[in-house]
Amino acid sequence: MENKRFNIMVFVLLLFGWLAGGQVFATNNEEEKFKPADFILNHIGDAYEWHITTVGHTHVSVPLPVILYSSTSGFQVFMASEFHHGEAAYNGFHIAKDGDYKGKIVELNAQGEEVRPFDISLTKNALALLLNSALVIWLILYLAKWYKTKPLEAPKGLRGGLEMLALSIQNDIIKPSIGEHYRKFTPYLLTVFFFIFLNNLMGLIPIFPGGANTTGNIAITFVLAVCTFLLVNIFGTKEYWKEIFSPEVPGWLKSPAFPLMPVLELFGVFTKPFALMLRLFANILAGHSGILAFMCLIFIVAKMGVGIAASMTVVSVLFSIFMNFIEVLVAFIQAYVFVMLSAVFIGLAQVKPHHK
Repeated sequence: MENKRFNIMVFVLLLFGWLAGGQVFATNNEEEKFKPADFILNHIGDAYEWHITTVGHTHVSVPLPVILYSSTSGFQVFMASEFHHGEAAYNGFHIAKDGDYKGKIVELNAQGEEVRPFDISLTKNALALLLNSALVIWLILYLAKWYKTKPLEAPKGLRGGLEMLALSIQNDIIKPSIGEHYRKFTPYLLTVFFFIFLNNLMGLIPIFPGGANTTGNIAITFVLAVCTFLLVNIFGTKEYWKEIFSPEVPGWLKSPAFPLMPVLELFGVFTKPFALMLRLFANILAGHSGILAFMCLIFIVAKMGVGIAASMTVVSVLFSIFMNFIEVLVAFIQAYVFVMLSAVFIGLAQVKPHHK
């Protein structure tokens, strides 16, 4: 039994070492130095291909379709493999290596300046969103099928876990925070919870179809925050809007000449979704960056001698594994907190008239 555990531990260490090592193109050429910042930014950023690993000088990746519209050449559709991992140009387009458009597809105008075409390409994050959304739909339908075929039996296994999570979020967060009208908002909030939770978990898997930094992308968290913002303010009661534009404070604090409280209340309407957006983005991005930073230690100390390099490799891999387990907990916590705050904001907008 002990030998079996030891073999499993060695296998996990070797796997993480291979995954970390496969992501870095390192040679003995002094001109080509390992840059931790570029390594981290390349992995947490979006891309036109889904990089899996590097074997020697060969990049193993999944090319994605590029869809562009240029004012000079019109619509262009081709695969990202035409760029040869960003090293070549195709039909006048290339991937910028630096500047404001670094990592994006650009073309040269008549003055020789890099300009962006209209880009609706299927990037790594976009494909990950589609795959993860399809997986969320499948999981929900998988659970719903049980209730349709066996309505009087409690689900087991994966279905049981999904039901436990859904009921826990509904009864412990949504219902107490919103109140009597909680059922109207439950489908949205449960969908958001499972969407964020699943995307967080998939981002921790280091190989395809995982590894995409979806919830660590501020554009995605922005859309989620906007959805909550719209729900809060569209379904807010008249009393809610009255408390914003005419709160119960001394008259001079809300007079047209000095509308201090209405301005502060209106400012709060926008700061709430901003906090939702920034909290999720920053926490997931920090977690991914921390794991990658531990992996970078392997290559930073590679030239300091065999003893130091070997010991730091073991330490880095162990800390990376530990951070991954912590990130599993963070994946749940961040989904939980996003739904909890969204439910609280929706509940605060369901203000009933005050009776004297």
